[in-house]
Amino acid sequence: MKKIIFYSYLKCSTCRKAAKWLDKKDFEYQLIDIVKEPPLLDYLNLALEQYSPDKKRIFNTRGKAFKSINLDIYSLSKEEIIQLLLSDGKLIKRPFLVYEEKKVILGFNEIEYAEQFM
Repeated sequence: MKKIIFYSYLKCSTCRKAAKWLDKKDFEYQLIDIVKEPPLLDYLNLALEQYSPDKKRIFNTRGKAFKSINLDIYSLSKEEIIQLLLSDGKLIKRPFLVYEEKKVILGFNEIEYAEQFM
């Protein structure tokens, strides 16, 4: 059984879809509120490495929090991005899943989940 850490926002419909998919497939996961407890620094670094060079991919670009910051993400250093993400969990693309502590999946795509977890 793969260890899954699921950072979620309770009001997020995409997070609910992802949880429903995991539940239907009988996967166990640790659920963490991304707003109250943003992902650990190591997990954010891992996500940035995985989704490099597209720094914007790790951000919840459709959310109010992101739209209100009005920054050119591509001009920021990795350290500045990490600090920004740690400052507000609503800036982070969700759901934010970490599994086996070495892979991150951002958002929910049923095909991607099936490829990773089945």
